[in-house]
Amino acid sequence: MKQIDLVIIGGGPAGMSAAVAAYEKGITDILILERDVALGGILRQCIHNGFGLHRFGEELTGPEYAWRYEKQVLEKKIPYLLNTMVLDISPDRVITATNTEEGVFQIQAKAIILAMGCRERPAGALAIAGDRPSGIFSAGTAQKYVNMKGYLPGKNVVILGSGDIGLIMARRMTLEGAKVHAVCELMPYSGGLARNIEQCLNDFNIPLKLSHTVVKIHGKGRLEGVTIAKVDENRRPIPESFEYIPCDTLLLSVGLIPENELSKTANVTLDRITNGAVVDQDRQTSTEGIFACGNVLHVHDLVDYVSEEAEIAGASAAAYIRGEASERINIPLSTDGKIRYTVPQTITQKKELRVYFRVADIFRNATVKVTDGDRVVYSRKKQKLAPGEMECITLKPDQIADAKALKFSLEVQ
Repeated sequence: MKQIDLVIIGGGPAGMSAAVAAYEKGITDILILERDVALGGILRQCIHNGFGLHRFGEELTGPEYAWRYEKQVLEKKIPYLLNTMVLDISPDRVITATNTEEGVFQIQAKAIILAMGCRERPAGALAIAGDRPSGIFSAGTAQKYVNMKGYLPGKNVVILGSGDIGLIMARRMTLEGAKVHAVCELMPYSGGLARNIEQCLNDFNIPLKLSHTVVKIHGKGRLEGVTIAKVDENRRPIPESFEYIPCDTLLLSVGLIPENELSKTANVTLDRITNGAVVDQDRQTSTEGIFACGNVLHVHDLVDYVSEEAEIAGASAAAYIRGEASERINIPLSTDGKIRYTVPQTITQKKELRVYFRVADIFRNATVKVTDGDRVVYSRKKQKLAPGEMECITLKPDQIADAKALKFSLEVQ
């Protein structure tokens, strides 16, 4: 069995950022395991711009952003294995993996960083009435066909769900000559970034139908059309609002699920809201020596935040491997429901940290408050908060020094 200090599962932006951060902290015995044919993860098919504004202060495409980190991996000679599927992780950090060159092999790691990303929710999870004709794709699959394979999935398109990938594909399909008839969103608000609604839908006169869903699929061999309907406050279709739209392609942008099957085999505790691991501020999971970062931890809007979080995981894993023990505290974080979750879920050190969170609805002129019992630790007014945009705040050491438990809440006027 191979003995390696740090194994990183996933060679996307999170995995590469974590590897570089750990290397810069003095850990050189690193191995990245990637199941795809190249490093870069999902960014390889995201050829649109808008990446890197926070991280590098300039607009990059997805492949350009990934190359910034891949170049560092190559310069530092950090080893990686491509076309390698990890089959199992044990709680004592034994990794079982397989590829065509080595067959099935095992690695004993001193620390593991989970950076497997997320997957799209499939059509089967939606239970839409009708047959299963060709022409129904997840938005990410269609993105790969168009951007990497050069195939156009169809000419008349309806998109269900207004996540960022769906919005971006509405623009992409239009630019490739297809007609996007509508983007339907079950919720009364969009799940994507405001800039994507503006640049991908409004700029191309593509209608966004909020509180709408697809209720029936028409066609046997090939999709012929869909029936959409407005939904009431309980998200039930209103019969008199049914509308038939002829189309040959239905793209689904109905949510992303962190890829945590391997985390379960390692006995990592998962958060029921994020579907990712429960972590402390070092991004260490409930299983000692196993860290998590990126979209496998919680779904991010911006890859810049993925890199930032991955650097925390990489530096923390390096400190763990070196046995650098610091004074540990235990301050649990909770939310009021208007704020759905926080990452991390626990504060373990008296040092400055950024806490990421998402809200449950659209709120205007609301105050984000962090309280320790009756004591207000942090308070800041925000003009607008939306579920599609992740928020973050920075807590200083003096704000958390004597805290017992911190609660995140929204005070809405």
